[in-house]
Amino acid sequence: MVQRLRKSHAKIILKKTVGGNTMTEYELPRVWSAADSNQGKFSGINRPTAGARFEQKLPVGDTDLQLYSLGTPNGVKVTILLEELLEAGVKEAAYDLFKISIMDGDQFGSEFVAINPNSKIPALLDRSGNEPIRVFESANILLYLAEKFGKFLPQDTAKRTEVLNWLFWQTGAAPFLGGGFGHFFNYAPEKIEYAINRFTMEAKRQLDLLDQELAKRPYIAGDEYTIADIAIWSWYGRLVQGHLYQILQSSLMRKVINI
Repeated sequence: MVQRLRKSHAKIILKKTVGGNTMTEYELPRVWSAADSNQGKFSGINRPTAGARFEQKLPVGDTDLQLYSLGTPNGVKVTILLEELLEAGVKEAAYDLFKISIMDGDQFGSEFVAINPNSKIPALLDRSGNEPIRVFESANILLYLAEKFGKFLPQDTAKRTEVLNWLFWQTGAAPFLGGGFGHFFNYAPEKIEYAINRFTMEAKRQLDLLDQELAKRPYIAGDEYTIADIAIWSWYGRLVQGHLYQILQSSLMRKVINI
């Protein structure tokens, strides 16, 4: 496959050629806009602007911790940790959980945006102090709760740093798994060979890295179960179990791509 770029007047044309024959042609827009882009089932929610799109009143429960989330890999990280804290006897970790339907655009409502201006789940509101504290980004919520309750994060500097090494590895690596492999392999309306090959190889490399590291010790950062394990399992554990993408629910398909 050879990709050729041609600029004509104000137009930029991308051509895909195979064996000298033009297979597809894509004209780059001068300015990308939501109205002109085909994003499959995500077309209605992906726009080039941030901020609230409508007025919203979020539900509120009785506990100090109000969690607005969904059962996605990033969403389940926080519920797993909160359930682990409750199991460990931390009664103050009681929480109210409310569904944010991202395909319906709930994350763009005014009150959700006030908690997370980036309009991504999960988002947490801690009302235990004099003033509510908003916490967003799943890894930051894990870190916040672990520090708040003194659980699942070692106090020793070296051990703590190793946990954070892997926690932030997950935040940096998962977009290649979700936005890369998951999107092009599972969600994209058009199957693009280059994109699938590129991100499948990266996903397999990441899984091989975890295999090698976990062969040396019981948990990713050492001998203790920590927030790093929760963050990583929510993406990679669920992937290999076939719970992350519908197309991988078949054990045969998982064998085909060898995960």
